Amino acid sequence: MLKVVDLLINSTSRNFRRFVLVILDVAALILALYSAYALRLSEWWPSQYLESAVPLFLTVPFVGVFVFIRLGLYRAVLRYLGLKALKTVAIGTAILVVLVYALAQLFFISNFPRSIPIIFGLVAWLYLGGSRLIFRNYYHWIVAKYHQTPSAIIYGAGSAGSQLALMLPNGGEYKPVAFVDDNPSLWNGYVGNLKVHSPDTLKKLIDEFDVELVLLALPSASSVEIQQVMDRLSVQPVRVKTMPSIKEILSGRAADQLRDMNVDDLLGRDVVPPIDELIDASLKGNNVCITGAGGSIGSELARQAANNGAALVVLYELSELALYEIDRELRLSHPDLSVIPLLGSVLDFNRLKASLEKYQINTLYHAAAYKHVPIVEHNILQGLRNNVLGTESAARAAIEAKVERFVLISTDKAVRPTNVMGATKRLAELYVQHLAVNQNNTIMCMVRFGNVLGSSGSVVPLFKRQIESGGPVTVTHPEITRYFMTIPEAALLVVQAGSLAKGGDVFLLDMGEPVKIINLAKNVIKLSGHSIQDDENPEGEIAISYSGLRPGEKLFEELLIGDNPSSTVHPKIMTAHEDVLSGKVLNSILLRIKQVDEANDSASAREILIEAVNGFVPNSPNVDLLR
Repeated sequence: MLKVVDLLINSTSRNFRRFVLVILDVAALILALYSAYALRLSEWWPSQYLESAVPLFLTVPFVGVFVFIRLGLYRAVLRYLGLKALKTVAIGTAILVVLVYALAQLFFISNFPRSIPIIFGLVAWLYLGGSRLIFRNYYHWIVAKYHQTPSAIIYGAGSAGSQLALMLPNGGEYKPVAFVDDNPSLWNGYVGNLKVHSPDTLKKLIDEFDVELVLLALPSASSVEIQQVMDRLSVQPVRVKTMPSIKEILSGRAADQLRDMNVDDLLGRDVVPPIDELIDASLKGNNVCITGAGGSIGSELARQAANNGAALVVLYELSELALYEIDRELRLSHPDLSVIPLLGSVLDFNRLKASLEKYQINTLYHAAAYKHVPIVEHNILQGLRNNVLGTESAARAAIEAKVERFVLISTDKAVRPTNVMGATKRLAELYVQHLAVNQNNTIMCMVRFGNVLGSSGSVVPLFKRQIESGGPVTVTHPEITRYFMTIPEAALLVVQAGSLAKGGDVFLLDMGEPVKIINLAKNVIKLSGHSIQDDENPEGEIAISYSGLRPGEKLFEELLIGDNPSSTVHPKIMTAHEDVLSGKVLNSILLRIKQVDEANDSASAREILIEAVNGFVPNSPNVDLLR
């Protein structure tokens, strides 16, 4: 028998497996028909009845196989057998019950008790369905015995957890050994054949079952609740994977697709659902252009435009590779959308203006910028040229092309800047504020926010690379903090803020509480399945070292220059009221910037920024390589 099961499960030929199943089903149907007579007549061999039923024994098994073929039973994979296959067997045997009655009349069979077809149907369903369950369970027993499947605890004994427990044995990747749940009413109960335990018993369970992995089955939990669970798990020597959230499941991700926990899951903040009217005002049915469309924020703005009904999306990008990637992604995900990939610099005023006019752009998101603080600190003129003169070019092009809405993507580093990057972004803000109130063609605003997780300049990808190479993970200072937000949340808030604009608005995004980078580093290490090496745990795997603040970097970031923010209709969007410069002063500053740029004089460029941007106090010497 075991050899037959091995052939059914391990044979590489699907047709061979189906052939063996057909032979076994023929035998099972013959046995079921015999069993019906034996059970009905309470005899091991009711010869006179069986002799008259020979035509049934010769036809029913083959008619039955034909019925099961038509029902698709032999397309089911034994190792993944589920309720659907058993339902198919039940339907097939019900059809056979009717056919047995009909064939008995057709063959004029005497001595035919009327209960025989009913008993036959019940026994046939038991034989056919039961044999398949035996094959499936044997397969999983073999996998568990010889493949050393890692043990896993499922955190969450609700409907998601119970479904996950049913799915896991089919994949053979993890072996669930217990449930853990925060709900005391579930403790000591059973979900399936697994007991539900209190979270306080986690350490005992991990040691008892040699658990390597905890699977979070909490798709509807808030970020705060996930953070609380992770705080509890962070002290245990296990990796953590999670089911997709409700949002991910609704967007098409399968509920059984486990993924590693991301730092995004640990921000401890819940995303406020977008206001549809604000999204539609800037995107739905509009022609949208994004400068810097290949960057972290620019590419997400392009995705949101595509997802929210934009009529046309123009991707304006200087990097050919970055442009290719986002263009290809949008064409695959939205084949009916008009996507225009344009190579170009925002400093090329004529090309940008012509593009905006040709495609009749309604909304322009200006995300093109140099944003890496130490890099811009070493390249002052390039930062000025791209961040200030590039914004001047893009804003003027939008006005002359009569674009309805212009949104500048700004940064919290523009507030009382200590670095060139922040100072250039503040000067760009001042210029847009000036233009906004001195023309009537375009509604202009800027949106200021902090760091986004996973961007090209984010610390998280750096930490992951350092962990992959064995560490140490480097943090600049033990007290340094930053505001963080996920890229999709930031992009959606940018769109909604742009729709709120009346002209010259400075919008601030609510970034939640600032995060200590040292805590972020520790979380990334733990989520990667490693232990932290420190004084308390000298045998840990990954150490954390301090490298010192980089040029232009400050310990704490701010979002507001003054102290008078106003609320808006969106709870995560505020607006600031800040000083502006006169047009005469701004034009003089821009003229001087262009002169020092032509003269390649970075020292003078830095002095211009100190004079022009109120509150710019550099915390590092002039480190431009060409001074």
